[in-house]
Amino acid sequence: MPKSSSSGAAAAVARQRVVAPHSVIEETLARTQSPEQACAEISKIFQVGTTEVALMRIEGDALNFLFPKELRAAGTIPLSSTKAVAARTAHTRKVELFNNFVIVQHANVFETIKLTSLGQSSAPGASTIQKLISAPIIDSRHKALGVLQVCHKGMTPDESGADFTLNDLYNVEIVARSLAKLSFMRAS
Repeated sequence: MPKSSSSGAAAAVARQRVVAPHSVIEETLARTQSPEQACAEISKIFQVGTTEVALMRIEGDALNFLFPKELRAAGTIPLSSTKAVAARTAHTRKVELFNNFVIVQHANVFETIKLTSLGQSSAPGASTIQKLISAPIIDSRHKALGVLQVCHKGMTPDESGADFTLNDLYNVEIVARSLAKLSFMRAS
């Protein structure tokens, strides 16, 4: 049976509606109005809990947490820190992926803070970061604005979920570029 021209036109329209995944990410994040909204969307993109997303903004000579709110009150990360992965990410402006993060020397003080407003489990080891992606947020003038970190938490690497992939690395770069365009990433 020959195809009608209308079914061919419908198929062409359907193909035009298919949006590349990076466009979906950019459009979704562009609609967010706050760090909380952005991080909720980021947790969906990476299929992690909201307790597994951290967003920091550079203010002066330190990284200040925008999300989660419990970490805002816990303090800042000096950009001069040699032990903080976030500080290194801001300095090098390179994305880092660690699928065995527990062996990486890092400042783990923030892992001890319970994120109760986000429903984090209080079970021992529930807040241990097992796997981490750390990405710089850089504006169009190549100025570092902050750092985004997405992780898998749990008692063991197996319990924390699948390893991050190269696709996750690609997506975090798209997310970071999208975040750089949002007004709350600019220090007031």
